Amino acid sequence: MTASLEPRVHEICNSYVDSYARLYPTAATEFGITGHDDSLPDLSPEGHREREQLARQALRAIEAAHPRDEAERVAKAVFAERIGLEVEIHAAGLPAGSLNMTWSPVQEVRQAFDLMPTDTDDDRAAIARRLGQVPASLAGYQVSLLAAADHGIVPAIRQVERVVEQCRTWSDGYFTGLDQPDEQAARAAAGAYAELGRFLAEELAPRAGRHDTVGADVYRLWSRKYLGADLDLADAYAWGWEEFGRVERELLETAARIAGGGGPAEAAAVLDADPKYTIGGQKAFEQWLQELSDRALAELRGKHFDIPDELMRLECRIAPSGGGMGAYYTNPADDFSRPGQMWWSLPRDREEFSTWRELSTVYHEGVPGHHLQIGTAVGTAGLNRFQRLLCFIDGHGEGWALYAERLMREFGYLDDGQLLGMLNKSLFRAARVIVDIGMHLELAIPAGTGFHEGERWTPELGLEFLATRTLTDTARARDEIDRYLGWPGQAPSYKLGERLWLELREEARSRRGAAFDLRQFHMDALRRGPAGLGTLRDLVLPPDQAVS
Repeated sequence: MTASLEPRVHEICNSYVDSYARLYPTAATEFGITGHDDSLPDLSPEGHREREQLARQALRAIEAAHPRDEAERVAKAVFAERIGLEVEIHAAGLPAGSLNMTWSPVQEVRQAFDLMPTDTDDDRAAIARRLGQVPASLAGYQVSLLAAADHGIVPAIRQVERVVEQCRTWSDGYFTGLDQPDEQAARAAAGAYAELGRFLAEELAPRAGRHDTVGADVYRLWSRKYLGADLDLADAYAWGWEEFGRVERELLETAARIAGGGGPAEAAAVLDADPKYTIGGQKAFEQWLQELSDRALAELRGKHFDIPDELMRLECRIAPSGGGMGAYYTNPADDFSRPGQMWWSLPRDREEFSTWRELSTVYHEGVPGHHLQIGTAVGTAGLNRFQRLLCFIDGHGEGWALYAERLMREFGYLDDGQLLGMLNKSLFRAARVIVDIGMHLELAIPAGTGFHEGERWTPELGLEFLATRTLTDTARARDEIDRYLGWPGQAPSYKLGERLWLELREEARSRRGAAFDLRQFHMDALRRGPAGLGTLRDLVLPPDQAVS
């Protein structure tokens, strides 16, 4: 085949997006790829084999492709790393056995309905058709879980029990409350979740693992997925402790200013009692989120970032109850017909909110965090559809969003109370590096840390660490520990990614000297699209930026 007839890199990537969206429609909905909202993925072993075959074919094609310019060289490197890792994960049999309380097919299928439009009769009819497929999709999922268990791939009992709770919550009113015309389909979907809960409790639970952690080999594989790089686990664990100590010292200094020499707990009590930081009711909290996001968009546009008209709309919403606690962002659609959305998952009975704790997270999920970062990629014409829509690497994305919180401090947007909240979030993310790696590898706690020195990490110690060394209530700390254990390697990506973004900024400043422009650095980096941490440096700091 002559070079002129060879598939181009961007063509291979775009074709993969089309095929993957067809085989995994919930991901298409999540990432704003239109045209697949009325179907659900085949979660049976056959469905997993189809997706594995697609990944293998795409990997062979991209490896044989010859980039014709710099954009294609970058696109090939990003695609080959991502899809090569997908092949490895499939070969290990991990997708078929995926079950955890944070992000697995159980949550994906349910959340897909949150993202579907309801404006027209056609929209509501699409919801009904998708609801009608829930029983078959979850039935196939059960077959896969049993097949994986036959090969020794089983979730821990902790994850099974948490998902059983979620199934009970979502089978009781969520589907029948959707705006769509087919009540029978809604009842069938609710029944399918009730049946999945029964299956998990009665058939899978007896086979579930009693050991929560995954060990070094599986952990490294998942860590590569979330970072896009081979992580030196010993170095990351040691750095996590260093960063925790650095942030903790600044947190103590800030708390002393607020509480007249008192510590973090005393400062938190002062701020919680201050009416200017207090909101009552979930609806009022949702309104506060929207107003703060709208203000950030208006004030940052043109001054610190280039924000096009399509990104000036960001919807802030309270998520349906039942999932893990916390905030998350969902992509705009490819054509921006669906805006970017910030979701806040809360306990049903929570009605009091201290905004000093939450402010920096709004910037993390919105602007200048995920909404600016992901929306910029979606709207950048020079990227292929894989780069714009389907490629999210946590180390790159969550690292940027955590870096964005720090930027808002640098831009002067935080008072001392809000700074305490941001520092606590940063401390919390440093704790994630320590606890996530420490628990899964059962590492020893170093001397000089003031916490169970010499003992090896357990979930119980992880819970105690979060509850006593950060400003995290026990319920949220317990939720976090369950998340780390069921989603290994993901939680450290925030801090480790931020670490690299900061290093890149300082290296760019050093290279460019007086010519360095922070706004240009940020926009150039975002317009290059997502990349694993192993290739991000070359992407953001190409050799031609060097200054003699």
